Amino acid sequence: MSLESVRAFFAAKAPDIVLIELAQNTATVALAAEGHGVTPGQIAKTLSLRVGERNFLVVTRGDARLDNKKAKAVFGGKVRMLSAEEVVAVTGHPVGGVCPFGLPTPLPVYCDISLRDFDEVVPAAGSTNSAVRISPHRMAELVDAAWVDVCQSGS
Repeated sequence: MSLESVRAFFAAKAPDIVLIELAQNTATVALAAEGHGVTPGQIAKTLSLRVGERNFLVVTRGDARLDNKKAKAVFGGKVRMLSAEEVVAVTGHPVGGVCPFGLPTPLPVYCDISLRDFDEVVPAAGSTNSAVRISPHRMAELVDAAWVDVCQSGS
């Protein structure tokens, strides 16, 4: 179902983008990088976060870490990761397949500036073995994301 919502998202908004489904699991950055033949940094991982009662997504390069101090300043409070159950409830996607595409209800989406290091990134596409290849700028445009600086530098 999650994969289907992503498929419908791209059919409506970017029919030129092809969904890639691999036979193997790509639920972690390392597995995804190996499966897609890219560096871990090129995997665009989507973090499901909350500040207070507000849920949102942050997409960052696969080898970056959230900087709690920067995130608190940008998002106006202590940031916490959603549990696996909360992730599914909020995004409709399983952990390892979370992406900013095909969400059941709109969520604020932010892209970390670290993604700009690449011409092409590989975010998941709603399942633990699916992804797309896309430029970070086009991804941000498609999901109406704001650019933020919330990760540790030197990734």
